Amino acid sequence: MSAAVLRIALDTPLRRLFDYLPPARMPAIGQRVRVPFGRRRLIGLVMEHADSSDMPPDRLKHVLEVLDDQPLLDRSALELLRWAADYYHHPIGEVIAAAIPKALRDGAPLVAVQERWVATAKGAEAFARGEPRRAPKQRALLSRLIDHGGAVAADLSVALPGWQDAARSLAKRGWIASCEEPEPLPQSLDSASTTDLASITRRNSPPLAPEQEAAVQSVSEALGRFAAFVLYGITGSGKTEVYLQVVERVLARGQRALVLVPEIGLTPQLVERFQARFTTPLAVLHSALTDQERLQAWRAAFSGAARIVLGTRSAVFAPVPDLGVIVVDEEHDASFKQHEGGFRYSARDLAVVRAQQSGVPIVLGSATPALETLQNVENGRYIRLSLPRRAAQAEPPRVALVDLRTNATQGGLSTPAVQAMERHLAADGQVLVFLNRRGYAPTLLCTACGWVAPCRDCDARLTVHRSASRLRCHHCGADAPLPERCPQCGFAVKPVGQGTERIEEVLAQLFPQVPLVRLDRDVVRKQADMEHAMRRMHSGEARILVGTQMVTKGHHFPNVTLVIVLNADQGLFSTDFRAPERLAQTIVQVAGRAGRGDKPGEVLIQTEFPEHPLLLNLLNEGYDGFARAALAERANTAWPPFSRLAALRDSARTADDALIFLRDARALMPPPRGILMRGPVPAAMAKRAGRYHAQLLLESSDRAALHRFLSAWLPQVEQLKSARRVRWALDVDPLDAF
Repeated sequence: MSAAVLRIALDTPLRRLFDYLPPARMPAIGQRVRVPFGRRRLIGLVMEHADSSDMPPDRLKHVLEVLDDQPLLDRSALELLRWAADYYHHPIGEVIAAAIPKALRDGAPLVAVQERWVATAKGAEAFARGEPRRAPKQRALLSRLIDHGGAVAADLSVALPGWQDAARSLAKRGWIASCEEPEPLPQSLDSASTTDLASITRRNSPPLAPEQEAAVQSVSEALGRFAAFVLYGITGSGKTEVYLQVVERVLARGQRALVLVPEIGLTPQLVERFQARFTTPLAVLHSALTDQERLQAWRAAFSGAARIVLGTRSAVFAPVPDLGVIVVDEEHDASFKQHEGGFRYSARDLAVVRAQQSGVPIVLGSATPALETLQNVENGRYIRLSLPRRAAQAEPPRVALVDLRTNATQGGLSTPAVQAMERHLAADGQVLVFLNRRGYAPTLLCTACGWVAPCRDCDARLTVHRSASRLRCHHCGADAPLPERCPQCGFAVKPVGQGTERIEEVLAQLFPQVPLVRLDRDVVRKQADMEHAMRRMHSGEARILVGTQMVTKGHHFPNVTLVIVLNADQGLFSTDFRAPERLAQTIVQVAGRAGRGDKPGEVLIQTEFPEHPLLLNLLNEGYDGFARAALAERANTAWPPFSRLAALRDSARTADDALIFLRDARALMPPPRGILMRGPVPAAMAKRAGRYHAQLLLESSDRAALHRFLSAWLPQVEQLKSARRVRWALDVDPLDAF
């Protein structure tokens, strides 16, 4: 029996589906349709077939057009998106919009088509009579179409440049005609239940250490059912090889793999290793792609032509037929959380849900797992797979603290650090200097009147970029010329503090004969910049690498024997409860770049607080020791993972408007027992990009109770008059609580 009503998701901020009357050709659930919506025509997705509507029949409008011959999203994908909309309390239409490429949202065909030209019977007869007689280009085109049974436009452009004018003339006479046909898919493996491993891989897999072999075996035994594995391996222990061999086994079963990485620009080696290992097509999805490139990659995944889909956060929604395994590399990374815009989701958490719904194993890999992940291991929800040793028997680096209270510094580098660099460079090693602060200096100061260069639109100071002679805000992008004198008193100004640009300058003075390279977002503007820097390091042309967070993820520098961590004290005394965890992860990750080859490694951490428990735990007990202490502290203070958070955040043109909306929201309904509302309070940086930010934090030890309250509360929040003067969003499981 045909449905009387279609319920359709549209890309609007309204938390509902919209009822329409079906067209003559009934669309299936998951297909795109074009519908009237006020004065506009929107593209939506059919979510449900219904027998009736709450709307009066005379107010229901008909679907204008069915765009696809098959569903864009299958029931499994729709189930994941519904779950995400419910869990993150976000309109389903906007959730679906975040999951598919913009080109498809704008109406591009689901299956790529190409223009094909053929000769008609009338054209063949004319050619037999010797027509066209005085148009050699037309005759050449007609001859080619007759001889080859037709041709696609792309091939004609190669064989007969400028053929289009001839085609128009022939088409007017009815001698040739064009049509659209699906583009052939990239050559892919067949869908047989098993596939010869030799046809999948370009080279044999290397031998595994016993711990790696055990990890591969554990995941392989879980293929075909859900299980969550935490691949907890120290840096350099061979986690990537475990991923590769698990994926080999999945492909051999005729299935496909989804691999998520935190930032595609920072993990080129992972992409290269997958491409080097496997002959099967690989679809790569990330934000740096053009709309057309993203569409092509999505189509390759959708069609099944790509047996491996590798991408960043949004790739968690990618279509992967016959999914066999999900891998999340660097699962602790904050980049997996969408923390801007309306739909704020965790790709890592959604990957676990997707694996559970699909009945496949998921591998969460990291040298520094998130505390929530380790607590799930402790609770028995996840299975820990340990890689405690480095591959190729490389020894872990020796780690030491440098007390800045008792050691002199030159441009931010302590005397022991400089001496260590001299030793390692003399021994033909490479050196990595880490400072998570780009620019020349974080502050421009007048020593006469105390003026500090402020950002006009943020509660922040402008950063000095000396080589560009600019002052820049790293929060809103404000840009101004670098003044030579104080605008208040006319006295000379000077940069205060260190950024990577200044450290580069200091090192060039200390080691003038040693080539160095800098890696930060000021010098790496595109993928080619990153690749150039990597080549210089791997070839040994560059001996010193200075960088920010970019150098901590996914890079293998076998000849780096010394790592120096500058300004390690950032995060030791932050009000953010997650700051110590982030600091520990950063230190461990960057320290892991040292000694990965056959030479021993050394790590020096500069600090003014060498007795701090976090640093001592890392030094004496490693990340495991830090994590035990941090989880105990979280339990005592009832912070996640021992409670659940949701933050209602807003921004407005005035500080009062930002707080008024949140006060009104808090007053709507009292939370039940067990749910605390904290605030509203201004954000840690209250003014940013010319707007004032604030938040209302909700906390509960009962996740279900918190979500029930949010479901009842948010529809009322939407109706507040004060909501019209702000931009607001709900952040479930926020990574920071201000």
